[in-house]
Amino acid sequence: MPSGATPKDGPSAGITIASAILSQLTGKEVYCNIAMTGEITLTGRVLPIGGLKEKALAGLRAGVDTIILPYDNQNDVAELPTKLKNSIKFNFVKDAKEVFQQAINFNIGA
Repeated sequence: MPSGATPKDGPSAGITIASAILSQLTGKEVYCNIAMTGEITLTGRVLPIGGLKEKALAGLRAGVDTIILPYDNQNDVAELPTKLKNSIKFNFVKDAKEVFQQAINFNIGA
């Protein structure tokens, strides 16, 4: 997570920040082999992001093997270079419950 003084553009770190907070509250660590990006609404919906190619390349350089993405970004993944698509597993989510299950194996009640 970048420091507060590091400029950021847009809300696409929402699911990452929410996962970090839940991790601290529960004592469950976020899996170190994944990255995630997506805006989160107050009701927990995960909204699509921009700049997927750059974010996926950064994840690959950082050594992650899985990226959690908004469900509505599926078409963007289809447009990525084949080498990138073959190097990283993309998991698509619609809401925060799915993010938390995949990121820290935490289940929120039904």
